[in-house]
Amino acid sequence: MLNRRKTRQISVGDVLIGGGAPIAIQSMTNTDTADVAATLTQIRRLAAAGCDIVRLTVPDEKAAAALSDIITGSPVPLIADIHFDYQLALAALDKGIAGLRINPGNIGGLDKVRLVARAAKERGVPIRIGVNSGSLSREILAKNGGVTAAALVESAMQEIAALEAEGFYDIKISLKASNVPLMLEAYRELAQKVDYPFHIGVTEAGMPRRGSIKSAVGIGALLAEGLGDTLRVSLAGDPVEEVFVAREILRSLGLYTQGVNYIVCPTCGRTKIDLPRIAAEIERRVEDLHIEKPLTLAVMGCVVNGPGEAREADFGLAGGDGEGVLFAKGKVIGKYPESLLVDKLIELIQQAI
Repeated sequence: MLNRRKTRQISVGDVLIGGGAPIAIQSMTNTDTADVAATLTQIRRLAAAGCDIVRLTVPDEKAAAALSDIITGSPVPLIADIHFDYQLALAALDKGIAGLRINPGNIGGLDKVRLVARAAKERGVPIRIGVNSGSLSREILAKNGGVTAAALVESAMQEIAALEAEGFYDIKISLKASNVPLMLEAYRELAQKVDYPFHIGVTEAGMPRRGSIKSAVGIGALLAEGLGDTLRVSLAGDPVEEVFVAREILRSLGLYTQGVNYIVCPTCGRTKIDLPRIAAEIERRVEDLHIEKPLTLAVMGCVVNGPGEAREADFGLAGGDGEGVLFAKGKVIGKYPESLLVDKLIELIQQAI
């Protein structure tokens, strides 16, 4: 098990953050928040995919007015993303939002920060301080010679101080950058200064294929060091894909155990069955089973590593020449032609769940 950084604990609705709580997966809607039906549809899809918390932008009064219906219909806690207008933050609090994401530096001055902090404190609503490499003040950029880890940390410390001055401590912090080494350095430095929980991610990571890799490297490195209490994989496109990638990053480090873990052979010249087709069909059909309990499936191509890997899994198959052997809990179940392997494996899984 990884040794996670010890932090104080906050709660976003009924989701505990930090203080040893499981790492929460977060995403963000990309619908028009004023469109209640479309926004709720996307939130429900995200929740069904395994998202714990959903953030949505509140850029204007129409979006703020829609929050009541969205909050009522949401299966997960919601965070309002607010910039430039403190009144929208107050409106979101009045509507019952579970969390705020603000940048105190652009919310309208310290007097406005105080108003938001007081209102959030009265309602027990946490605030995420969102520091972004693209939104640092001119003063901080000049002092630190541009966008550096020190600049990100200094900005975060200033904003933390503004909230703490109001006796507000239900804080979560993010230091996002699209530059992975910069992001890593900033989080490491801030971890030495505060004990607030961290929301981690590589901002503007890109389209799904490249962005998933970039996010896995950055987020995975922090998680491996015990840093991170919530995370978002920021990909262009359908946000449901973010949840899948986030879950698999956590799973790869043993930080998420629900559902199915796949061990799949990469194939080589020894493979005598159509393993890519078989593995893809297994994934598709297993997904339809909606398995929530931990389950490991091994889909292996030949006898070199296949039987050993399959025996270590809950269920598995090892291919031969146009046929394969099925395993369950380390025991050989039988040998079947390639055409029956998937059906027989699915039957075994269905009998066990």
